[in-house]
Amino acid sequence: MKNTCSSHIILILIIFIMKSNIITAQGSIGVNDTGKTQTLNKNWSQDEEDVKATVDQFLIVAGNYDLVAMAEMMAHKASLAIARFKDGGWTTETMLMDDYFEAAKNSKNRPYYEPLNNYIIHVTEGHLAFLKADGLLHAYGIPLKNNIDYFTLIKENGIWKFVNLSFTSTPIPTDQQTYDTMAFAKGYAQAWCSQKPDFVASFFSEDGSLSVNNGDAAVGRTAITEVAKGFMDAFPDMIVTMDRLLTTPKGFEFHWTLTGTNTGPNGTGKKVKISGFEIWQLDENGLIKKSKGSFDSEEYNRQLKFGAVD
Repeated sequence: MKNTCSSHIILILIIFIMKSNIITAQGSIGVNDTGKTQTLNKNWSQDEEDVKATVDQFLIVAGNYDLVAMAEMMAHKASLAIARFKDGGWTTETMLMDDYFEAAKNSKNRPYYEPLNNYIIHVTEGHLAFLKADGLLHAYGIPLKNNIDYFTLIKENGIWKFVNLSFTSTPIPTDQQTYDTMAFAKGYAQAWCSQKPDFVASFFSEDGSLSVNNGDAAVGRTAITEVAKGFMDAFPDMIVTMDRLLTTPKGFEFHWTLTGTNTGPNGTGKKVKISGFEIWQLDENGLIKKSKGSFDSEEYNRQLKFGAVD
């Protein structure tokens, strides 16, 4: 029954693509020299922008395995279809997203980062949308899979919801898996948004260290997990964005901005927006061996009391 449902959806997708005048934005996402994301050839309507933003947000929560947030973005009985190239042949799998969520609850997951490019977007009557894009799935800065992603969405009460998610996945040969520091840094920032402190710690060496504002260093993943947990508990809606990544004589300089509301235990309820940076020394595997973080603690404490200035 599930396979039949997914087959019908995929058939509708194919007909939909063939009949549509597709709007293509080649090279839609690029990175400038400071590491900031920029949009190129941006000629989308508001609906197309909203669809793209919905898909981009989905890939963030999916990369963090935030199953609750993912489920909230699904239409009723949304489905998943996967075609994987493995061991010299293709395998296919279809399922309802509800079944995927149940299986994922019992799996040992690790974060991934999947930027998209070469978007193709089509919206019909402001209610049905299709988006296709190329994805490059990374784990800790290492590109592992070339994905071609297909999403069908429907607008429900003014909100875009996913009806179907389909993708092909082709592994990248080991000798072509070139470590990408920028992808590592963006994946690290994404992990800070996960409410999973162990995801943050997994970007560090087993004996890696993290210190903040010249305080005592947290050494080892267990200790680093506790540091991340402190921030995540204080800011349940915390978002960390990467502002830029610089190469300096002291190491890589990762600049970030944290935004969130201090509604955790004994919180003030005030909104905070604070920027800072970490200086990294990486190990031979590209993980963080040592991180020295710095931000304006006086301004941070002021915002905790009075709130951020808009």
